[in-house]
Amino acid sequence: MAQKVNVLICGSGSAGLCAGLWLSRYGIPCTILDSRSEAMKMGQADGVQCRTVEVFDSFGLAEELLREAYHVLEDTFWADDGHGRIVRTRSTFDTEPGLSIHPHVILNQARVNGMMIEAMGKLGQGISYGYLVKSVAVDREKVDEENSYPITVVTEKDGKEEIFRANYVLGCDGAHSAVRRSLGFQMIGDSTDSVWGVMDIYPLTNFPDIRKKSIIHSSSGTILIIPREGGSLCRFYIQLPPGTNAKSVALEDLYRRARDIFSPYEMDFAGNFWWSAYSIGQRLADRFEESNRVFLLGDACHTHSPKAGQGMNTSLQDGYNIGWKLGSILSGLSPPSLLQTYVSERHKVAHELITFDQNLTSILSSSSSPSSPTPTTKDAPQTNGTSKSEKFTEMFLQSARYTAGLTASYNESVVVKVTAGQKSLASKVDVGMRFASTQVVRWCDAKAMQIVKALPADGRWRIVVLGGDICSERSRERLHALTRYLSSPESPISIHTPAGKDIDSFIETLLVLSGSRLEVEQDQIPSFFFPVSGKWGMKDLHKVFFDDESYNSGHGHAYDFYGTDPNEGAVIIVRPDQYVSMVTSLDDHAGLGKFFAGFSLKQR
Repeated sequence: MAQKVNVLICGSGSAGLCAGLWLSRYGIPCTILDSRSEAMKMGQADGVQCRTVEVFDSFGLAEELLREAYHVLEDTFWADDGHGRIVRTRSTFDTEPGLSIHPHVILNQARVNGMMIEAMGKLGQGISYGYLVKSVAVDREKVDEENSYPITVVTEKDGKEEIFRANYVLGCDGAHSAVRRSLGFQMIGDSTDSVWGVMDIYPLTNFPDIRKKSIIHSSSGTILIIPREGGSLCRFYIQLPPGTNAKSVALEDLYRRARDIFSPYEMDFAGNFWWSAYSIGQRLADRFEESNRVFLLGDACHTHSPKAGQGMNTSLQDGYNIGWKLGSILSGLSPPSLLQTYVSERHKVAHELITFDQNLTSILSSSSSPSSPTPTTKDAPQTNGTSKSEKFTEMFLQSARYTAGLTASYNESVVVKVTAGQKSLASKVDVGMRFASTQVVRWCDAKAMQIVKALPADGRWRIVVLGGDICSERSRERLHALTRYLSSPESPISIHTPAGKDIDSFIETLLVLSGSRLEVEQDQIPSFFFPVSGKWGMKDLHKVFFDDESYNSGHGHAYDFYGTDPNEGAVIIVRPDQYVSMVTSLDDHAGLGKFFAGFSLKQR
């Protein structure tokens, strides 16, 4: 007899785990199947971009991640000097200063996934191992019926067939996805004749930058060095000669190639932890969903080379995008049509990733020109050096924001609304992109904190009100008018918050004021920003902040950071996944109501 499940996640890679973690946060159980007999012990991915660390921070997991990981702070570039020797041509930051409050780090994918598994376990969500997905079928006559379980998934465990019936299925089962094949979706793209080796090794060397992320272009080939956590382990990505058959590559071939590229520096190997060889391919699925019931995530819908460090990160953020949307739908807060924004948003990101990877691979695999570079450690443009090294260096510097995971931009939809004049209100805020964080001072306890810390991944929407100086009569009147609307029966908070739930359970409103907090008393601030909520029915005093000097942490200059005039203020709507949905004025009450009505169900 078939088991009925609300959400079936096929695969426990980064995408599936992130989606599962979201659902567990909503209190929605799901079934996660994995073909492995146990949790991943050794993952092939290791780069954790800034945006992924921000995602972990939103789940309350960043502290552990940062403690265990290697922090990538400086990158160096090396090239052939024309005489068979490699020399350093440039040193520079890995992440542009001020781009994120978190660094780019390196940690094995198995450990990254393990943190999400542990977090889900604390909320009662587990993984079922040893299940091989055989086929997926959708009954299209039932897809429009609520709780019709229109998807049939046939699996095999211990040689026996087990069948699941599901309302929603997430295909997170990798590049050879059985979910994708069952639905007849095609992967569009090509393989190249470029072959690379990769190995995690313990190097014995006098190369000075072995504990920095380094890119070496020599007459003998190209190596990318990625230091690993633990202090000794390093990953080498090694370009192999044209015509190499990846299946015929031996470990000694990689050792020999590495020694040639590092000349004149010594390079030997105390041990090898893992190695492989692969040919590069970039492919994108022709479809990401079926009947708004089955969705592909991660490698199941996009594959590329690993050198840009985007695979695990992009996959995880697929899950971060769809998880809250599915949670909102299954909680009765939004209609199923919200899931179409997953397709439009993440297909765009995947297409951009494939294009980036093709450009990166082309530059890394091109032949170099052996002119003599001028060694330097200054972060300034160089006029000499191999054309190959120069091209890669310039591409790296230009694409630093992309590789940090901070350029994803979602087009207009029911959850991304572009308004007239938004740039005059918050000129440095980009609608459709992640909400950048800066320091503010919390009013109730004088704590200096990053404002994003007040936006954890708990499923709530945020209305961030930059209300200006409350000591100004005009600002005070506009702020009171806004709170009267938000408190009224016509407001989106009243209409879309489920009965019996705390008033801030679906939409939470945060206030950031300008001016000196020491000159303001609580009774000057609208009581709307101190709602009664929580287990004990107490006033929540933690929703009001000031753009002011802190005693020990300086000034965050939040209004300047967001490009907002304190005399005008702004309202910024932030999604549960910390992306900016809309920027509007304090006076646009009807616009707020119309926006939330576009994707939220009436509750009362």
